[in-house]
Amino acid sequence: MPRKTVPFNRQGIAKAPNDRPATYRIQTESGKTNYVGTAKRGRVQERLGEHLPGGKDYIPGAKVVVEQQPNIAAARDEEARAIRRSQPKYNKQGK
Repeated sequence: MPRKTVPFNRQGIAKAPNDRPATYRIQTESGKTNYVGTAKRGRVQERLGEHLPGGKDYIPGAKVVVEQQPNIAAARDEEARAIRRSQPKYNKQGK
């Protein structure tokens, strides 16, 4: 599925694809994953905005990798795999 990397700020998030469910990874400048999440179609940009400073679920990061999925179930499966693989600092472990 299509993958896009954008800066983790309001301008970057506005360029993130929003037309399909997605799995996203908030990463440091060096590429270390801080958080993995999913968002439903039409809510990707809104959900990423919730992780910015001042948002309800703040996560520090420099860039975000958005990978579109065919459906929300596939996005959640990929999220679980990515969490197991990279064990991001800000994810609740064991998800």
